[in-house]
Amino acid sequence: MSSYSSSARFDEARRVAIFGGTHGNEMSGVTLVNLWVKNGSEIQRKMVDTKPFITNPRAVEKCTRYVDTDLNRAFTPENLSALGEGDLPYEVQRAQEINRIFGPKGSPEAYDVIFDLHNTTSNMGCTLILESSKDYFNLQMMNYIKKAIDPASCLVLLNEHPLLKYSTSRSVAKHPVGLEVGPQPQGVLRSNIFEAMRVILKHALDFIELFNEGVEFPTCTVEVFRVLERIDYPRDANGNIIAMVHPNLQDGDWEPLNPGDPMFLTFDGKTLHYQGSGTIYPTFINEAAYYEKQQAFVTTRRETLVASAIRKA
Repeated sequence: MSSYSSSARFDEARRVAIFGGTHGNEMSGVTLVNLWVKNGSEIQRKMVDTKPFITNPRAVEKCTRYVDTDLNRAFTPENLSALGEGDLPYEVQRAQEINRIFGPKGSPEAYDVIFDLHNTTSNMGCTLILESSKDYFNLQMMNYIKKAIDPASCLVLLNEHPLLKYSTSRSVAKHPVGLEVGPQPQGVLRSNIFEAMRVILKHALDFIELFNEGVEFPTCTVEVFRVLERIDYPRDANGNIIAMVHPNLQDGDWEPLNPGDPMFLTFDGKTLHYQGSGTIYPTFINEAAYYEKQQAFVTTRRETLVASAIRKA
């Protein structure tokens, strides 16, 4: 008998996709998806059609992040509607194809949930990436996962910053979920990272199965780290990097950075300190893929979100 008269109602999540290889050198997702393409029994659940899918096969073949442009930034309205297919960058062509298969983005026909599997060279551990603080379905799922793997840690990164949010491959779905697990070098497969990703996917799919069966999830709170700002490396007048992440900050993802704390170390040995007005929580610290994006780390603020109770419509 239900006691959640004010529950938010969502349609059953019957169509689910698991993306690997959005970045072709992030090997946990590539390997898991290839494994599940051959034998998907591990990811099947009652009343759920789960499709494993390699999103950027050319990049996977070359073991590189991308071929022409970053696929995980390619799902803009302009790219998805661009004409002249043969003349478009490979990843834009691929974005259009993915949108045809799993979307169209923003439409009632779009897939219910897409999990996009990523690795980071940063010391982030297991991180779920949330694109909207109002997506109560995803918040409830993330709360379920966090409790299921406790005492292991899985943090939630919320990116709904109007200038820093980007057009991800998973954004095609009604409920997009990013999963970032590290540290793992590009082109390398580490067993502990592989298994951590696998376990989180198991619990995520369990949640969807329970929801589809009619289980109601009561109001809950979820701690998140909200993206605030992208911090670049110090540079000279010609744009060349002149400092590294300070040893005190290196590998300190999610740890508080307070005003006056060391932040960068110049090549000639000078320490540059954090000059902000309050405590922040850096993450994606010294991520290898973000040198080209002029990003040393992102800053976040710790918040607690309230997720409404949810039930099947």
